[in-house]
Amino acid sequence: MHKLLIICGPTATGKTSLGFNLAEEFNGEIVSADSRQVFCGMDIITGKQVDSKIKTWLIDIVNPDQRFSVADYYELAWKVISDIWHRGKLPIVVGGTGFYINALINGIETMGVEPDWKLREQLFHCSVVSLLETLEKIDPQRYRRMNESDRKNPRRLIRAIEVANQKSKIKNQNEKIKNFDSLIIGLTLSNEILYQRIDQRVEERIKMGAEDEIKKLFAQGYNWENSVLGVTIGYKEWKEYFEKKVAKEEVIQKWKFAEHDYARRQMTWFRKALRCAQSKWFDITKENCQTEVENDVKSWYS
Repeated sequence: MHKLLIICGPTATGKTSLGFNLAEEFNGEIVSADSRQVFCGMDIITGKQVDSKIKTWLIDIVNPDQRFSVADYYELAWKVISDIWHRGKLPIVVGGTGFYINALINGIETMGVEPDWKLREQLFHCSVVSLLETLEKIDPQRYRRMNESDRKNPRRLIRAIEVANQKSKIKNQNEKIKNFDSLIIGLTLSNEILYQRIDQRVEERIKMGAEDEIKKLFAQGYNWENSVLGVTIGYKEWKEYFEKKVAKEEVIQKWKFAEHDYARRQMTWFRKALRCAQSKWFDITKENCQTEVENDVKSWYS
């Protein structure tokens, strides 16, 4: 059975460096799972890293003003992973974008399900209560998984019913997820140390030219409204600075706090979403952490 190694965890935990080391040891190639490193020209602030000895896939594949969805990632990632397997190497997925990793492991619930306009027309005037009853009847598992916000949203309820009616298509589309053995290596550490690492990394990226990178993107025609700059941590915090509304020190502090918050959300998401998967978590501050990771990967891969 094919093997797929996944390295995940919050930002600033050394995922990429570990990935390069494991790729060198186990004849692997890196498949990035970062929703911002897919964009060309967004290098310093997103923390792109390359290693001349190790091939890295799925970075710099679209421009900042282009849409790139989890479905796009899913399709491209599986093409890359299949090619790596075909060449007898180990694909190592590395990143902190949880919904990318979850898609690879569990598939995408709605992929391949086209809009059923006739059904939508029939359900359009139904009340939320009626839609909930319908969904609970035809797909009780999906009903139980929905959060409170989704249960109050008619559009999402109609889509859930639409998807439930076409489960065979989803099953066929996600069939490939059963044909590999994955090991998830999660990296973690205390919030206090994590925040220190994040702050240090932000300072390093300032020195590397974060501000100049944004200016260069502006010169290429991108701005806060026509690209992902306005919604991406590390870029959006600079908007008021470029509008001469705040000082650079305030930008840097906002950037650090935004990264802290993102790291907390990442950890919460990974712990919840991957609790049923074959995953092992390692505190990177503990002595011999990398050796333990390598031993576990070796045992699994052999």
